[in-house]
Amino acid sequence: MAITIDSFDHLVLTVANIDITVDFYTEVLGMELSTVGGRKALAFGEQMIKLQQRGHEVSPKAAHPTCGADDICFITSTPLDEVIRELKEQKIRIEDGPVERNGAMGRMRSIYLRDPDRNLIEISNY
Repeated sequence: MAITIDSFDHLVLTVANIDITVDFYTEVLGMELSTVGGRKALAFGEQMIKLQQRGHEVSPKAAHPTCGADDICFITSTPLDEVIRELKEQKIRIEDGPVERNGAMGRMRSIYLRDPDRNLIEISNY
């Protein structure tokens, strides 16, 4: 019998400064701060990003946890032009886009920016 994966639950980001990361994801991207097992996490939809401080990782962990090594794509129902306008108002630099990309469900329109640890953040509309 083959394993069937149904959904994505969470990912763990290793960060240099948890408070700065929380500020970015809550204030810029509108995620909700949550605490899970005494750890700070960022909730959105039915998913979560758990945070771990570089040098104080929780076991088990990735073989080489490091800051800035992730590329993450977020889907938003907010029209991308409104996202761009909001990011500009907050003085968040858009690194690339809008551009057409292929996602898990087909063609999408995307922009790219960096979080405080320099992870690549893609924000997209289908």
